[in-house]
Parts: sequence; C-alpha cells; structure tokens
Amino acid sequence: MRADIHPNYREVVFWDLSSDFKFITRSCVETKENITWEDGKEYPVCKVEVSSESHPFYTGKNVLLDTAGRVDKFKKRYGMK
Repeated sequence: MRADIHPNYREVVFWDLSSDFKFITRSCVETKENITWEDGKEYPVCKVEVSSESHPFYTGKNVLLDTAGRVDKFKKRYGMK
C-alpha cells in the first residue's frame, strides 16, 4: 500500500450542543479542539447541532429546530407569508 494516501481514521468525540450529549465513534473528521473523556484520555471533539439524542424523528417529539433560519429563507424565496 502507498503511504500518505489514507485519511486519519481515529476515535472522535461527537458533542451534540442542543442536548449536551456526547459519544465516541471512529471518524476521519478534522478538528482543532480536544476534550478529556471519562476514561481520562484526550480525544478530538466535533461539535454538532443535531444528533439522534435531539432529532425529532428519533426522539418522537415534534419540535422544529431552526438554528440557521432555513424556514424563513424558504418562505421568503417562494413568497409564502
């Protein structure tokens, strides 16, 4: 195999900011921040707005999460009031 062609595949902490839920999985995502996990090791952290812990489909709650104003942009674009 050729060297330096594969991405850096490692354990990363994903942190759901809306529900303060954290989980570890393996990923190639590039991050600049690190966090100390419960086991005392330091892992890179990727902050996300929605995960299975806060998404309405998985939680069964009918909650509209509009952090970027997507609904307003849609209504403005298509003339809905």
